[in-house]
Amino acid sequence: MTARTVSLSALGAVALGLLVMSPLAAAAQDAPPALKLTAARVSIAGTSNIHPYTAKTTDVRMSRLVLAPADGDRLQAAAKAGGVEAFEIAIRAASLTSPKEGLDKNMHKALKTNEHQDITFRLLRLEPAAAANSLEAIGLLTVAGVEKEVAFAIKIAVNASTITVMGEVTLLMTDYGITPPKAMLGMLKTDPKITVTFETVFAVPQVTTIH
Repeated sequence: MTARTVSLSALGAVALGLLVMSPLAAAAQDAPPALKLTAARVSIAGTSNIHPYTAKTTDVRMSRLVLAPADGDRLQAAAKAGGVEAFEIAIRAASLTSPKEGLDKNMHKALKTNEHQDITFRLLRLEPAAAANSLEAIGLLTVAGVEKEVAFAIKIAVNASTITVMGEVTLLMTDYGITPPKAMLGMLKTDPKITVTFETVFAVPQVTTIH
């Protein structure tokens, strides 16, 4: 067998391998996620020298979710420690709005939304918690381009078709290099401590059958 024949044979084998693998790769890409995010609400609460304030958004997207292999009900399995192998979520920072006049512009400036459009959270692990239907989430929170590890308790409610995850975490804006926003020509000054509350709902994607 000549070198040219060997080269052509090798090329043919590679081409055949690609043809065989391509449908499998396409199927993997087309496979629906184990769970989809169907609703989300994130709220921020803080205080100032004049009055308390809040800001909220529903502009939340899930960029990654990998569940651990499990038999049976995937919702019940996901609600347990070790049930989630990877999870990433993003909040559009500029979508946070407050009913207090003049606060939004200063809040978005403090969050550096022009440079860092998203507030992101990447789960590292879920650990057991003492309270029933609860877990401790440990992950990396990135705000205004600064990443910090955080840990907080989450409550989980599972029914036949959805899983709802709720929780809250207290943060210091200054830990993320954020100058607490001001309003009313500087008369309103906010405290650096804020409480972030969230509620997310996930569901098993419906499989559409084509007849």
